[in-house]
Amino acid sequence: MQDFRALGNELDASVFDALADQADIAGRPVRGMFSSPWLAPQVGRLDTGLIEPQLIVRDLDAVDVARGTTLSFDGQIYEVVGIEPDGTGVTALILRPMA
Repeated sequence: MQDFRALGNELDASVFDALADQADIAGRPVRGMFSSPWLAPQVGRLDTGLIEPQLIVRDLDAVDVARGTTLSFDGQIYEVVGIEPDGTGVTALILRPMA
């Protein structure tokens, strides 16, 4: 019988294979789940239109990623500005669109 960690890794692999989209990190193809949530923080009484695009990848795909790494998804180019592993085998790459 497999241990919990091995079962979790197997489940993650299946989910990413079935549901994730293709992205390229520094020219290397990876599977990830892209989102671009609208944060809309307030500055005083002003609403801002800030977004925080991110790509969720498996930890093994984030090993060589550093701040400043270039990432492309769906024809857009992004710069990695943050790396947030969540401790469950996946990492959120926080992105900034490049002009």
